[in-house]
Amino acid sequence: MRIRVVNPNTTVAMTETIGRAAAAVAGPGTLVEAVTPTMGPASIESHYEEALAVPGLLEQVALGEREGVDAYVVACFGDPGLDAAREIATGPVIGIAEAGFHAAAMLGRRFGVVTTLARTTGRAHELAERYGFASLVTEVRACEVAVLALDDPASGARELIVEECRAVVAGGADAVVLGCAGMAELCAEVSRAVGVPVVDGVAAATVLAESLVRLGLRTGKRGEYAPPPPKAMTGLLAGFRRDQPADATIGAAA
Repeated sequence: MRIRVVNPNTTVAMTETIGRAAAAVAGPGTLVEAVTPTMGPASIESHYEEALAVPGLLEQVALGEREGVDAYVVACFGDPGLDAAREIATGPVIGIAEAGFHAAAMLGRRFGVVTTLARTTGRAHELAERYGFASLVTEVRACEVAVLALDDPASGARELIVEECRAVVAGGADAVVLGCAGMAELCAEVSRAVGVPVVDGVAAATVLAESLVRLGLRTGKRGEYAPPPPKAMTGLLAGFRRDQPADATIGAAA
């Protein structure tokens, strides 16, 4: 089984962190391949950057379809391009916020989210609503550390994340979801520090994607997630044209 974990930003060091977290939970016989798009923002901390990250994400999913990948993980907590990726992928496509919320909901009555910047908390609430977990979320807190500073010891990110997780627990949460793929390797450490289950969406999404493949389940293609219709693209998006309903030309030369 091959699971492609796509880091929608272009920072290779973060892709490596994400890849280690995903590979650590994959079962025997599962190949986890963490990939970095050839285009997109260095990190995703705004709606603008999220929108610009989607073409690179779709490029990697289309390449995976040509190469026989069985499932995909979208490794950004905003779950950017998730619906579009499901249209062009045969196998399951799982977002890390989606997986993190599902996992946390099975670990306690209510859960909180700790993310990076306050400007991204609205997206977390929006996704909780979309996935049906809004009533279970106690709060979404930000540690105010930029995504690319998470692995910088000078940023104090670990201490700040623990502090915010403790506040979430004090507010009545039974579990905490970490709201950034860049926090993946901090999960166990933070859980020990705060004394409740702390969920890393990268690991949760990897295991969930793997489980769906083992169950023989794929994305339904009769309705909204049917392949996009054939259509020409122009300008910078010329390589994303669709020549036939089930093709995989995205990322190919125009």
